[in-house]
Amino acid sequence: MHSAGNNSVTRVTIDEEAAGQRLDNYLLRHCKGVPKSHVYRILRSGEVRVNSRRVDATYRLVIGDQVRIPPIRLAERSVDEVDEQAKQRVDLPIVFEDEAMLVINKPEGIAVHGGSGVSFGVIEALRRQRPQARFLELAHRLDRETSGILLVGKKRSALTALHDMFREHGAGADKRYLVLVKGRWMNATQHVRQPLLKYLTESGERRVSVNAEGKPSHTVFRLLARWSGMSLLEAQLKTGRTHQIRVHLAHLGFPILGDEKYGDFALNKRLRPEGLKRMALHAWQMDFRHPLSGESMRTTAPLPAGIADYIAAVDAREGREFAVDNLADWLAGKDDR
Repeated sequence: MHSAGNNSVTRVTIDEEAAGQRLDNYLLRHCKGVPKSHVYRILRSGEVRVNSRRVDATYRLVIGDQVRIPPIRLAERSVDEVDEQAKQRVDLPIVFEDEAMLVINKPEGIAVHGGSGVSFGVIEALRRQRPQARFLELAHRLDRETSGILLVGKKRSALTALHDMFREHGAGADKRYLVLVKGRWMNATQHVRQPLLKYLTESGERRVSVNAEGKPSHTVFRLLARWSGMSLLEAQLKTGRTHQIRVHLAHLGFPILGDEKYGDFALNKRLRPEGLKRMALHAWQMDFRHPLSGESMRTTAPLPAGIADYIAAVDAREGREFAVDNLADWLAGKDDR
């Protein structure tokens, strides 16, 4: 498919997997470990050519395009390091698979994609796990700190259908999350409609806040269980904004336990020795239409040990018996959902 070498010109022939991507996005993926500023510099300078011509960064690649990539110095990171990281994270739990798609139960702490200082993510792990696969692309995203259901397209047609479905929001996929929050949540069901605005911190980190100038955002929260200092909720996304559940809850005064961006930092520090060493947000269920057949599907991922064990510890401390092991069955039986 291509001739490579970091110290020589690379020529790539675009296949189905890469077709449809913007040139800059393709290069950022292809040149892992290369600073984004350097990628855009070689684009502006005309060193990258498509079919021997200069093209804009926004050019969309088509099958058969010949892309010339100049010699690029990779960021300092040994191949052995990356390979070792890959070996540790290659066995991703598969919830469902057919010829069109994969459904993964993503562990917390792994990014969905390499980039932004992360050299290895879910897609890279999947490609290492199944080197024969010609096409593997994310249908949507989960925050690095969030675990649970993640859909991956195995065909361009399936990926396009999934993207279209996710754009429909309420009429498309029904995404449900389980979340532990600080405080005693009182309402059985609560609709939260607060507009969300993205912004950058002084250090350049991406954040989100409730702001009248933001985009319309809608989350439905349902109370599942309550303890003296925390509550377990189910969150249903009606829109799909960045950090939506995290920011809505923080704004209401019920920050997610373990959330290092929007949470109660002093509380998070106290919770670690007590057994909660992660953000307590898990994408536990998704209802959607199969991208090719249109058949209704439901996929579930049980509450991971890092959250379930902490609930069990709080139960023991407070003398309660919340059947966390049977949570999925209990939720599935709630007809009023």
